[in-house]
Amino acid sequence: MWKFVVRRILIMIPQLVVLSVLVFILAKVMPGDALSGLVETPGVDSSTIEDMRTNLGINDPVHVQYLNWIKGLSQGDLGTSYIHQRPVLELLEARLWNTVYLSAAILFLTYLIAIPLGITAGRFHDSLVDKLIVGYNYVTYATPLFIFALLMLFVFGFQLQWFPTGGSTDINLEPETFSYYMDKIYHLLLPALSGALLATVGTIQYLRNEIIDTKMKDFIKTAKSKGVPEAKIYSHHILRNSFLPIAAFLGYEITGLITGSIFLESIFSYPGIGQLFLQSISQRDFSVVTALVMVTGVATLIGTLLSDIILSLVDPRIRVE
Repeated sequence: MWKFVVRRILIMIPQLVVLSVLVFILAKVMPGDALSGLVETPGVDSSTIEDMRTNLGINDPVHVQYLNWIKGLSQGDLGTSYIHQRPVLELLEARLWNTVYLSAAILFLTYLIAIPLGITAGRFHDSLVDKLIVGYNYVTYATPLFIFALLMLFVFGFQLQWFPTGGSTDINLEPETFSYYMDKIYHLLLPALSGALLATVGTIQYLRNEIIDTKMKDFIKTAKSKGVPEAKIYSHHILRNSFLPIAAFLGYEITGLITGSIFLESIFSYPGIGQLFLQSISQRDFSVVTALVMVTGVATLIGTLLSDIILSLVDPRIRVE
């Protein structure tokens, strides 16, 4: 197993290099920069702006800027935000945990909803319950995330007022107290539930299909002919095999939630890295944009590695060595 992990990590190195080049090039080809908004500012002439660009290294040759950026990344320096006038690492640390909490809550609620529905649909396929679950799957699959999130915010936030409409906690609460943490969970519920209800599609479909397919296999028919109780057949044979695709896609689910939270954080005014990403693009704060895209790309590669490792562990038939 360790040889497989080392080999996969070595493969990630050239992928990271290519990713860094693409991220840097995409940031450079975007129109304008962080100082473009000062052009029409009263009292600021063009020569002053050019001097600021020179001091910030914006006018350096592209390869010099790239090498300086990579040097900073290797030392844990993600650069400085031109807009916030703070190190990018500090900005990420202030918001990263909120995104982690939101992604973890969405993942937990997704499996909490999807696994029972997938098992029920697979076990009683072609029944009325199965048709209702499949119908729910079709509706959620066809519903755009931003429209569904806006609808949830309007109904449960503004109309019924069951949940707060923005933020991650009440600013009047004292940090590190029980009330503070409970309020963070309260602010987390509506965006997490909005994301989870739409994220259940893949898990339900995979689990349903795997259960239906496994039920038709010869070893299941043999177990039934021997008089093995149906409950034992499902717990020891069908479900154990059917959960393999779910385990395999766990890493992809994690990285997908991090990137998908951009829309949720923006709609629910939730202060995470997704909201920071959109703000940085609109403000042309490219040091923050490149750092966030790079972090997301690294998380995607790690998620892929995690999925491969999980699948090789849960399925003894796979020999990755």
